[in-house]
Order: sequence, then C-alpha cells, then structure tokens
Amino acid sequence: MDKDNKKFIVETVFLKETLKRDLSLKEFIVLMYFDNEYEQTFDVKKVAKATCLSEQDVLTCFGNLMEKKLITINPEKDNRGKLIEKVSLENLYKDIKESESKKKEENSREDFYNKFQANYGHNLTGMDLELINAWLSSGYSEEIILGALKEANYNGVATLRYIDKVLFEWKKKGFKDLKDVDNHIKQRSEDEDPEELYETKVFDYNWLDED
Repeated sequence: MDKDNKKFIVETVFLKETLKRDLSLKEFIVLMYFDNEYEQTFDVKKVAKATCLSEQDVLTCFGNLMEKKLITINPEKDNRGKLIEKVSLENLYKDIKESESKKKEENSREDFYNKFQANYGHNLTGMDLELINAWLSSGYSEEIILGALKEANYNGVATLRYIDKVLFEWKKKGFKDLKDVDNHIKQRSEDEDPEELYETKVFDYNWLDED
C-alpha cells in the first residue's frame, strides 16, 4: 500500500448497518473514510489519495451520501474565528444507535413471550399475543404480567381471562411491580413469617375475593 493511503478500521455494527442502506462500494469507502475521522473537513484531493478513488468518484459519492442524509456539513469556527465547514456523520450514528436499541428491545420482548409461553403451558395464539400486547400497551410491566401468570398457575386457573382480572385488581391498588404486591401482603398479614419465601407471600393470597 502507498504510504499516502490510509488503513481503515470498520466496527462490525457500522458495517452491518451501512450495508442495509444500499450503498455502492465507493460510497461505502468514502463514508468509512470520514467515520475514521482522518479529516473533518472535505478536501477532495486528500480523500481521493487516502481511498484510492478518483476525485470525480469522491465528489459523486460525497454528493450521494449527502443526498441520502448520511453525511451533513456543519459550519463551525476554528481557533482563529474563521468559519469552516465540517463533515458530520451524526445522522448515521443516530440511526445506528436507534436500530441497535430497537433490536435489543425486540430481543427482550421475544424473551418475555418465550417466558410467558413456557409458564402458560401451551403455544400462544394470535389472539393471546394481541391481549398480552394490550396489557403492555396499557402500562403493565413484563414483570407484573409474569407475576399474574404465576399466581394464576398457583391457583390452578391459568387462563388469560383470570390473569386479566388479577392485573385489573393490582392496577386498582396502584401496584407497579411485584414489590408493591409483596408490600401489600405484608401489611395485610402481620402474623406471617418474615422469613417465608417471597413467591409464597405473593401468590398464597386470594386477590379476587378481597374486599
């Protein structure tokens, strides 16, 4: 490699996310150049030398990347107060961050469905998932939904209708998580052994018959 050319470092997540954006190889190379922060200002000659692309290719790719909003130009003042135009990939980084966050959320939600199904005892139907998603949309946490399912199993009534009633009762009492449920039972059961297991405290209780 020519001594004027640069070696690029590409993180896996950057590679995966940029490949989803239907870039040409040359566009990807130019984007990679700025991701490595060799120059924050756009100098076509330097970019061309570092990437082994022609100046015309660099100009075309840079224009395409700006059109796709993967690159923006932000005017800033240097130490001498001179206005300079700096290249920014903030739009791209923001998209990557949001994509990764969404992926983690989807994986977490899939784990929740798997846990619910495993404790429910049979495969969830489309209608089952619709009701569960309605609980989540209503503000019930995954933790408290699984807690209501666990109580339904404990009482031998593992139906979504029963779980829905338990959640409704817990919401009426202002419970946000299972700790709130446990604290309520402690207040109502002063004679209960404080060393008793948490699950027994929470689920050995008839919520639907409570006044």
